[in-house]
Amino acid sequence: MTMNFSPRLANLTPMMVIGAAFCLVIAGCKSKDEGSGAPPPPKVVEVSNMSLITIPAADAGKFPIVTAGQIEAPAELTATGTVFPDIAREVPVISLANGRVVDIKTRLDDNVKKGQLLFSVQSPDVTNAFNTYVKAVNDEQLTNKAYTRADDLFKHGVISQAMLEQAEDAEKDAKADLVAADDQLKIFGLDKAHPSSVVQVFAPISGVIVGQNVTNAAAAGVTLSGSATAFTIADLTTVWILCDVYENDIPKLQLGQVAIIKISAYPDRPLKGRISDIGPVLDPSLRTAKVRIEVPNPAILKLGMFVTAKFSSLKKQTFTVVPADAVLHLHDRDWVYVPAGDNQFKRTEVRAGNMLEGNRQEILSGVAPGTQVVTNALLLETAGTQ
Repeated sequence: MTMNFSPRLANLTPMMVIGAAFCLVIAGCKSKDEGSGAPPPPKVVEVSNMSLITIPAADAGKFPIVTAGQIEAPAELTATGTVFPDIAREVPVISLANGRVVDIKTRLDDNVKKGQLLFSVQSPDVTNAFNTYVKAVNDEQLTNKAYTRADDLFKHGVISQAMLEQAEDAEKDAKADLVAADDQLKIFGLDKAHPSSVVQVFAPISGVIVGQNVTNAAAAGVTLSGSATAFTIADLTTVWILCDVYENDIPKLQLGQVAIIKISAYPDRPLKGRISDIGPVLDPSLRTAKVRIEVPNPAILKLGMFVTAKFSSLKKQTFTVVPADAVLHLHDRDWVYVPAGDNQFKRTEVRAGNMLEGNRQEILSGVAPGTQVVTNALLLETAGTQ
């Protein structure tokens, strides 16, 4: 077999030919690997700690550092509650006479005064009571005359002692019946001098009508079917606020403890009340107890209104205190900056508490007393983002 070579290949040595062939094989393998679709090796990119801010040494003096102090103050607990009437000041209005309502003078949500006419009832009970009273008056007058005559006859020796005692007993019975008939009219609130079949029902206390169960032409009375309570009047000069408190917070509360009540509708008018009861039974699903607060109502609390109650514990606790400007409010969270060395400052999350006098603020958790913090966190944050 004869092989023909080009003039250029004829001048190559055997070793050069072998080397060229080896390079072609390597190149073919490389092209095959690059077209296989394998992912490139991962690259690690170092990212700086976002909670650290580095300040040039020349600017470090622009951010003074202060040592966090401490203060002893009562621990506070906040709970939401709802306004309810004081059941001791809630009085039902009923008609002791059965009958038909013929006139209503008030309605639901009205303010009424004690003794104010609420409604009128036309009742056969009233007619019967007047009849009984008239008969009792007549009977008493008759028996009184009989007793007077018997007493005179006994003094003249005409009748015996037994006959006198019998007349006296009849007189006493007639007087008892008259008193009973008179009391019945008083219960109905009727005037003996002006007989009428209509009984008027008046407000027993001053307050607000919070319940109404009668309308015109409706039936009224304690022995009729349905609700016997025609109206319900609540004295709202003092109200209850019922709060749900988790069982872990119950030991922080005591009877008689003061609570500050804040109302969304009147944010500038906080009220003060006292705990009158801590419920003995927990809600099995929420694990909360009902805490009752009695609050004097300056005519701004309405039944069903939601409020916020803040309790101050009777025992004092130690809290960290820093300048108010040292706290940075960012993304609904609170932060402070603490020195981390080498002109670096670390952002640390805290839980801020109440504002104090002297432009200071409580820190409930996050940093301890004695920790150094930057006095102006917002200025440092701004410098670090530039």
